[in-house]
Amino acid sequence: MSVLLSRHNLEFCLYDWLGTDELTSRSLYADHDHSTFAGLLELSEQLATEKFAPHNRASDLTEPTWDGTTVTVLPEVGEAIRAFADADLMGASFPTSAGGMQLPISVHTASMLWFHAANVATAGYPLLTSGNAHVLLEHASAEVADMFVPHLLSGRFLGTMALSEPAAGSNLADLTTRAERQDDGAYRLFGQKMWISGGDHELSENIVHLVLAKLPDAPAGTAGISLFAVPKFLVNPDGSLGERNDVVLSGINHKMGWRGTVNTAPVFGSGAHLPGGAPGAVGYLVGEENRGLRCMFTLMNEARIGVGSAAAALGSTAYLKSLSYARSRPQGRLLGAALDSPQVLLTQHADVRRMLLAQKAYAEGAIALVLYASRLVDDERSLEDGSESSRLLALLTPVAKSWPAQWCLAANDLAIQVLGGAGYTRDYDVEQHYRDNRLNPIHEGTHGIQAQDLLGRKVLGDGGAALSLLATRMAKTVARTDSVHGEALTQAMESLGSATTRVGAIALEDPARAMANATAYLEAFGHIVVAWLWLDQVVALGDRADSFARGKRAACEWFFASELPRVGVWLDSMADETAFELDPDWL
Repeated sequence: MSVLLSRHNLEFCLYDWLGTDELTSRSLYADHDHSTFAGLLELSEQLATEKFAPHNRASDLTEPTWDGTTVTVLPEVGEAIRAFADADLMGASFPTSAGGMQLPISVHTASMLWFHAANVATAGYPLLTSGNAHVLLEHASAEVADMFVPHLLSGRFLGTMALSEPAAGSNLADLTTRAERQDDGAYRLFGQKMWISGGDHELSENIVHLVLAKLPDAPAGTAGISLFAVPKFLVNPDGSLGERNDVVLSGINHKMGWRGTVNTAPVFGSGAHLPGGAPGAVGYLVGEENRGLRCMFTLMNEARIGVGSAAAALGSTAYLKSLSYARSRPQGRLLGAALDSPQVLLTQHADVRRMLLAQKAYAEGAIALVLYASRLVDDERSLEDGSESSRLLALLTPVAKSWPAQWCLAANDLAIQVLGGAGYTRDYDVEQHYRDNRLNPIHEGTHGIQAQDLLGRKVLGDGGAALSLLATRMAKTVARTDSVHGEALTQAMESLGSATTRVGAIALEDPARAMANATAYLEAFGHIVVAWLWLDQVVALGDRADSFARGKRAACEWFFASELPRVGVWLDSMADETAFELDPDWL
């Protein structure tokens, strides 16, 4: 059995729970069948195991280097990316008209889980490239899309998203990178970005940056942001590479995790290169002027589910590795046993079983969450009326990003604890998984930003309409079970509704005060959603009584007994205004 992911769990989630085979009856996915999906997942497991996993430790220990000119990355990273691209996986979810496979997003997410579990740093390059290509295909002109998308999907080019700046961070309204219109229809960009993953390397022939910048006459704030495609090398009409564009690095960043994904501080328009004999990095407008942030959200929302998937995969592989260790490691004796009796395996100790069960509940709950969110994407795209799925997807996207990032990190912490002293040594993988996963509560919008997005935009900004849709779906699950968990879930959802009403009333008078405890709302919301998904999976099990089904039920029981009660504490804490009223000088 693989220690990356449980194939049994993936297949159960896709086919028995989500009914993924039903998608093949819809015109968008009619060219596929069960064997297509099974073949892709089998290929993904094989490539992840053979090409990604073997250098996971090496890429952590041998970080990318920069000599002032060239970024050098471990060669095995490039070999793995080429194998990924050669298997046509870069375009797995893209329409056939663009050269892709047109596979369901839920199947593609399941495929990517294997690569994230095997080597999250190397998997980061295809993750960014796929998202980059999606933005160009959806929002760029045909001319710009044709210039880049085929090469991104072939792996000849790799992509980035260049949002943050040294002085702006997540507050994109304050970015200073500027763009100047040119007579030939292109633009010249000037400015510096920070924390840009994949921003320079020799892993591909070219790198395509999606850069947020402002025009000189742009409105203030986020309403004045435009989006540009800026290649490292200009591209000739026949697809060959032209001049070096005016994009250089001022340095690279050194992270605690995801070390194999080079993280850079690129500078646009430094004058180090003069494409066409003029200063400034040549860029091509994506979408309309001053409407770039809307285009970029295509990538950001995709990346948020991708980050949640990466976190879920890291939680899963650390769980399976700690489980394997506990099943083979003799340690101590049971209470009351004779001193000269043989040692027992770690799994014989109740506290170790508790930690393993908690990991299972977090990791498999997170996998269910990202697969469910991905299925909403499929329904949004393939149903005649996908509006309900679209609203639910918008509501759940910040949860699908943040919940796995936080609670699979907690699972990684428990994996280290199961291994004891071995857990915090580099001789075992679990300490690296913890470090890798610690980045995910920050990636693609911090935990607090996701909380404000959920409460401010997705719940209050929507008037609670999407929340009502979610409650209706939960009620359908409750109606299919006679367990006490249905009542507990209903009560939790009612408490969430009451808290939403209270904070909504406060928001009318004082939005800042209302949003001060948004993180507590996110915590409660996420736990309710995952409790529901656990209960829904148990309903899908029916009367199965094998070990797999019993393990699922045990995880569900544990989550409802140990985790769902936290919801009341979080919701009650929203009334506490200590942090809001605190004078920073008191800290």
